Amino acid sequence: MKCVSVRLGDPEVAPLLLDLHREYETRYGDGDSVHDVDGAEFDPPTGGFLVLVDGDTTVAGGGLRQYDATTAEVKRMWTNPDYRRQGHAKTILGELEKLARDLGYERMRLETGYAQPEALALYRSLGFIDIGNYGIYEHASGFELLLSRAQEVPV
Repeated sequence: MKCVSVRLGDPEVAPLLLDLHREYETRYGDGDSVHDVDGAEFDPPTGGFLVLVDGDTTVAGGGLRQYDATTAEVKRMWTNPDYRRQGHAKTILGELEKLARDLGYERMRLETGYAQPEALALYRSLGFIDIGNYGIYEHASGFELLLSRAQEVPV
């Protein structure tokens, strides 16, 4: 497996977006949040999008965009259902953390929904601090990781 930098419109991202849409529909009844951010926001020099691939299979992925001058926001975290519970989300988060540091951000922020207990547990286990709702989704939980004080996410 290898981690590669891609653009949101690249073919490796298509299965990620398709399954995220399906999963959000199933869990929340609304898959439209997959498209709540313009894909260009994940482009350098203020962002990036990473996928973990195994041959031709997209295993996991996630993007980073600028939230403000000192904060990067993680969006589109996803792991292929056939590869879940094997540490791949942790790998992507670790790589996104490195990218955020390289881009000069001081913190990473993200939000996840109430119907994703595995994501809530993962972020807490990696040292993300619950900061409450900060975004547009009424029942989402916000998390933040201070990069200046944080250890890199172990993979």
